[in-house]
Amino acid sequence: MNTLDFTLARDTHGRLNLTLADGTVHEGVVPVRAFPISAPDGGLSLVSADGHELRWIERLADLPANARELIAAELAVREFMPMIRRINEVSTFSTPSTWTVETDRGLTELVLKSEDDIRRLGDGRLLIATAQGLQFGIAKASDLDRHSRKLLERFL
Repeated sequence: MNTLDFTLARDTHGRLNLTLADGTVHEGVVPVRAFPISAPDGGLSLVSADGHELRWIERLADLPANARELIAAELAVREFMPMIRRINEVSTFSTPSTWTVETDRGLTELVLKSEDDIRRLGDGRLLIATAQGLQFGIAKASDLDRHSRKLLERFL
């Protein structure tokens, strides 16, 4: 489907609105990536407030700058995932354990319930689900400092 047959804008309440070529306006649309973890730069849908797909976008990069920026900002809020840059310490090498980590959002603690909550995504990327229901990412485990890698290896 032609992705240029619509316009996007924010309304006075900050919601994302989609206007189709025929003038139909859909309020409160939500962008949803098809594969947010394995192919974050791949396709995404613009979904109505009631969950129906309104438009498929093959590649975000193909959109005009203003639409691309609006969608990227909406996705950033929806897909909040702090990235771990350093593991300072772990409370114990058995689970559950409390980890003190430095992320791109600052210093924090997370509770790892089980080793199974660490998922390998390929290319050295890891996804860590916490007992608090948050998800943290590690862009590339081999890029962590030696101390962090040593602690992490005890759980992999």
